[in-house]
Amino acid sequence: MKDYKRILVTAALPYANGPVHIGHLAGCYIPADIYVRYQRAQKQDVKFVGGSDEHGVPITIRAMKEGVSPQQIVDKYHAVIRDSFEKMGISFDIYSRTTSPVHHKTAADFFKKLYDDGLFEERETEQYYDEKAKTFLADRYITGTCPVCGNPNAYGDQCEKCGSSLSPEQLINPRSALSDAVPVKKLTKHWYFPLQHYEPWLKEWVLEDHKEWKNNVYGQCKSWLDNGLQSRAMTRDSNWGIKVPLPGAEGKVLYVWFDAPIGYISATKELTGQWADYWCREDTKLVHFIGKDNIVFHCIIFPAMLKAHGGFVLPDNVPANEFLNIEGEKVSTSRNWAVWVHEYLKDFPGCEDVLRYVLCANAPETKDNDFTWRDFQDRNNSELVAIFGNFVNRSLVLMHKLCGGKVPPFHNAIIDADDKQLMEDIGAAKIKITQSIEEYRFREALFEIIDLSRKGNQYLQKKEPWKKAGAENGQQQIDNCIHLSLQLTANLAIFINPFLPATAQKMRHMLKVVEKMLDWKNAGSFKLLSVGYTLRAPELLFRKIEDSEITAQVEKLRANAVAGPNTSTAEKKTTEDNAAQPKENMLKAEIVYDDFAKLDLKTGKILSAQKIEKADKLLKLEIDLGFEKRTIVSGIALHFKPEEIVGKQVVVVANLAPRKMRGIESNGMILMAEDKNGRLHFVNTEEAVEPGAGVS
Repeated sequence: MKDYKRILVTAALPYANGPVHIGHLAGCYIPADIYVRYQRAQKQDVKFVGGSDEHGVPITIRAMKEGVSPQQIVDKYHAVIRDSFEKMGISFDIYSRTTSPVHHKTAADFFKKLYDDGLFEERETEQYYDEKAKTFLADRYITGTCPVCGNPNAYGDQCEKCGSSLSPEQLINPRSALSDAVPVKKLTKHWYFPLQHYEPWLKEWVLEDHKEWKNNVYGQCKSWLDNGLQSRAMTRDSNWGIKVPLPGAEGKVLYVWFDAPIGYISATKELTGQWADYWCREDTKLVHFIGKDNIVFHCIIFPAMLKAHGGFVLPDNVPANEFLNIEGEKVSTSRNWAVWVHEYLKDFPGCEDVLRYVLCANAPETKDNDFTWRDFQDRNNSELVAIFGNFVNRSLVLMHKLCGGKVPPFHNAIIDADDKQLMEDIGAAKIKITQSIEEYRFREALFEIIDLSRKGNQYLQKKEPWKKAGAENGQQQIDNCIHLSLQLTANLAIFINPFLPATAQKMRHMLKVVEKMLDWKNAGSFKLLSVGYTLRAPELLFRKIEDSEITAQVEKLRANAVAGPNTSTAEKKTTEDNAAQPKENMLKAEIVYDDFAKLDLKTGKILSAQKIEKADKLLKLEIDLGFEKRTIVSGIALHFKPEEIVGKQVVVVANLAPRKMRGIESNGMILMAEDKNGRLHFVNTEEAVEPGAGVS
């Protein structure tokens, strides 16, 4: 393994045409941050650079939709993205932007160097042109009917309904997205980078020298190289972007995928005057964290550009993740099927580490994975609260209760097999966690940490120090158990720091230790806390996530699937108009008869109703179904007083799986209708029937 003197870590530049969602975090930003925080704890010379990608078609399309300038768009969303990253603890050394003067000069100079070296091919080709708007059209500016699925709003590069990759020539009845005019072909000149000239070198560099890369990265690169590379245009017709630094190139800008990765270089220039040490010295380790859709750009095109320019280091690794779906469906920003980070931060204040934990524990490292709000709740409640947080809290509570609030001594004379096993487990965990992080297997490393805290709980449960008082050597047994539990707690703070930094800081505060205790070299030590040292009172590291919170998030996701933070004013107006329509006109997806037949609808009678404490919308109902009585929690408290509905006949979904709401198990659902004013009405039979009657 090569001995690197410094490490440069980059994370993909997000388009500043909207906020970031949790798929972005899971794809590259949380993995990158874990790796960087670990390297800092190792006292490595590491820099973490990132920034907003503020050029390209997505920016201009967003500007067009919102009726503002591209600069206004990037200013708005750069601030939103930067703020989201900062609050989520993504610890960039610099978060820059590609509209910065430093970047414009760096990218233009890079292009000019390749041009002066005679490396570009100059070509004239026919491209689509809007005669009404008097501009050439990028593929995304052309819409029409998809030849595969018939979607009338497919783009010139992709149909977002069926996912087919397209070209403008394949669209039926193509139109300009700018003016609705029929586009025509017109000659235009561009500069092409001959990727095929670098194909032999790329095959050796990737396929022979980097067989250790992740299978998805290696496989995608091999597929591209096996199919043969072609020259690729590095300029575009546009007024938004970095102007091509050549005479006679008016109205042309650098292709966004030429310009964007150079943003890593320009950001490093902004960060430090010694930027060349991180980009031009062979003893620098360069690591790109990206999503799988960016593999070809970071593993083939950008390395070929660096090789052609000369003088730059090449990436040592590109640990790309797969995609994260949400509730079983692909993320779609166009229809707002996403969990937006800035909204999560508002809905779950102080729970940043919970999201970091769930997205790492469920990371799409080797295949596409699915985020669900129920899994989010389960992982928080059953892993963070019940295992990790529980062990830390028990250790500190027992110390205050059994050892006077001070770290007790350790008595070697009475050490037993359980003590030795726990000490061995801590040492083994350090080896596994270290190796997993070094090899970019962050999910595996996090599992080891949780498993170690699980072993701590088992150790406490087996030793039962609360029962030792008064026994022979009782206090010494208590001391040993609590001493090792506290040393394990301190080790857990070190291990968890790259993953959950805010949690590690809370633990450090309770343990009253200095920041440098979190240095990785201290992991595995049993002298992290000094004997006789007074520790602070324990505080809960995590709170329980309630059913009602999860229900609200699922409902919000589905309700906002048409409009939300990433829709234009015009789109929001359309959604508001739709919302004003009667609900019966807003149909859900079609189902078949067998789906309906699965429902077991029964009539029932409300025997009692009472409000649930700290739940303004919920009533606890006792329902007579004829054959049994059921407890059902219903969100109707804002519409009915409890005493008003006792004796009411209702229709109940009787075979709905039970679920807990505010700690109460609800066994069914009452059917309600909502009128145009938002008022709820019980769904009922025309005449009263006995409880338990079937409804069909």
